[in-house]
Amino acid sequence: MKGIAKSLLVLAILATAFTATHAGPFAYGICQTGCNAIAVACYAAAGFTFGVPTWGAAVPVAILACNAALGTCMAACVAAGLSPIP
Repeated sequence: MKGIAKSLLVLAILATAFTATHAGPFAYGICQTGCNAIAVACYAAAGFTFGVPTWGAAVPVAILACNAALGTCMAACVAAGLSPIP
């Protein structure tokens, strides 16, 4: 009986550790998806299509603002990716 209890304790600790370490990357991916969805809406509101290159042509200020907001949002996602979420 003593060996079974010890095995269950080790199993519980390992299960908790693996659960916590795998949730961070999922949260990071979900956060980045949300950022990209907002960027697509920002581009659409400005009358442009997200992902279409301008090849250095005069980029409208609205697009620069969308890109800055996207960068800020994605930088904030790093916290979601690094935090161990059970």
